Amino acid sequence: MFSRDRWLEIFETIRKNKLRTFLSGFTVALGILIFVVLFGFGNGLRNTFESFFEDDAKNTIWLRSGRTSKPYQGYESNRLIEFDNDDLKEISSRFEFYIEGITPRISFNGNAGYKLESNNYSIRGVGPSHQKNEMTIMMKGRYINGLDVDNKERNVVIGRLVEQDLFKGEDGIGKFISGGGRSWKVVGVFQDDGGDNEERIIYAPYTTIQLIQKSTDKVGQIIISYKPEIGYSGAVAFENQLRKYIKQRKNIDPTDPRGVFIRSAAADMKSNDQFASVLQYIISFVGIGTLLAGIIGISNIMVFVVKERTKELGIRKAIGATPKSIIGMILQESIFITTISGYVGLFTGIAFLNFIGDKLEEQYFITDPFIDLLTGILATVILIAFGAFAGYLPAKRAARIKPIEALRDS
Repeated sequence: MFSRDRWLEIFETIRKNKLRTFLSGFTVALGILIFVVLFGFGNGLRNTFESFFEDDAKNTIWLRSGRTSKPYQGYESNRLIEFDNDDLKEISSRFEFYIEGITPRISFNGNAGYKLESNNYSIRGVGPSHQKNEMTIMMKGRYINGLDVDNKERNVVIGRLVEQDLFKGEDGIGKFISGGGRSWKVVGVFQDDGGDNEERIIYAPYTTIQLIQKSTDKVGQIIISYKPEIGYSGAVAFENQLRKYIKQRKNIDPTDPRGVFIRSAAADMKSNDQFASVLQYIISFVGIGTLLAGIIGISNIMVFVVKERTKELGIRKAIGATPKSIIGMILQESIFITTISGYVGLFTGIAFLNFIGDKLEEQYFITDPFIDLLTGILATVILIAFGAFAGYLPAKRAARIKPIEALRDS
């Protein structure tokens, strides 16, 4: 029940004890503020880990060749392993159940020019499914298609910044750029969320690149997108079978850690997500410890408050105050200070995280730190509840004070 007199009494007590009230509130506000900031930084680290994988589809597996480190079946160690077009066909046929798309990637740097403008760019020979692997967004025109690959067409898809560099505001679609002593028709312009470097790339049919490179059938990498419905466990099984098959096909010792390298976006993301989760648990643990320190601080201050008001409480009992009313008065004051201070700390912490934004991304890998409002409110409510409990113990002790003993207390 609302009691105007009690509230006036609480405000009067607060007014007369400004320093004590400030210290109580500061302890609570600081505890919530530190918790919110630490929890927000944990979420910021998770954002950074997730952003590392935004540029690639999560159902992607990369195959890269290298040199063997062990001799095997008459072959010496340090043997160079290379992938070719036959490997693409065999993998596609053998693992058809798992595979949604497969493409090689032949990468090198080269000059490209238009009229008087020229620059050096990363050039990749790819197949049609590469668009999905890289999550490439077409701004205009089209991507490399099957006819480009089959007919070895000199068609290219250029990044947004390549068009900006070379065409200076002109529409690049349908125009021809020079490169490697040949002319290439621009059939598409793309953008990429991976950043500026990803938008300064030129894609061409891998068969055309092979033709230019002395009619070779070698490919640098093989990129596979597996069917999402097989799930993470199916992807792990596919990766293990693929590694075993490639090592058999290329005569690599099954125990050789080199020769062929296989990386899964899903596995990488899961590992980093687990690391980010553990890190956030640690940060949360530190934050909860800070809250507990705040609760202990409130309890200590309330013990001091009761001790300070011993004589006053004794007089109240002498004139008829009940133990219940004394407990209620002290608890109400404690909860009021804790609530106001808690939400001041909460919203100050949220405002601080919003101010930080992406300022810590480059140096500390914390991207857009945030805390879910519900989590913040829940933490504040918990602190208020424990604050009430911290106030209850000294309040209960105060209710047991005998008036005659209180009046003797100086």
